[in-house]
Amino acid sequence: VQSVVRVVFHDRRLQYSEQQQLEGWRWSRPGDRILDIDIPLSVGILEPQIHPTLLNTVEFLWDPSRRTSVFVQVHCISTEFTLRKNGGEKGVPFRIQIDTFGAGGKGDPPEHLHSASCLVKVFKPKGADRKQKTDREKVEKQPAPEREKFQPAYESTVLAEVG
Repeated sequence: VQSVVRVVFHDRRLQYSEQQQLEGWRWSRPGDRILDIDIPLSVGILEPQIHPTLLNTVEFLWDPSRRTSVFVQVHCISTEFTLRKNGGEKGVPFRIQIDTFGAGGKGDPPEHLHSASCLVKVFKPKGADRKQKTDREKVEKQPAPEREKFQPAYESTVLAEVG
């Protein structure tokens, strides 16, 4: 099967201007990509493809009967798409989306099998540590019934099925 991984904007207002936003990013960071596959850490992926013009997209083939995991690298931070650039901005949420397709018949398009995504904000390492600490402190201050509403932390990213 083939999977296509993309980093897209989660906010609907930014989705309308996504192409212009990505073009602006490309212009300010020539030669850089938004998304890459970390090949040494990934397991079971075949024929990884990175399109030179689709900076936010990677593709690969994999065998569903074998253990497979893909590690992706997001090379832009959430505040690169905010209006003010003086520090302390909230940053825009991205969505990592994976669409999986089976082989289509002769001349037929590939069959869509599954889609899943997760919300992600990308920070510089020190900013990420600070954000995790303040988020953890905020949750700890909540009463027990409120705390149950928060999703637990995981070692790896958990994707939710897209309906």
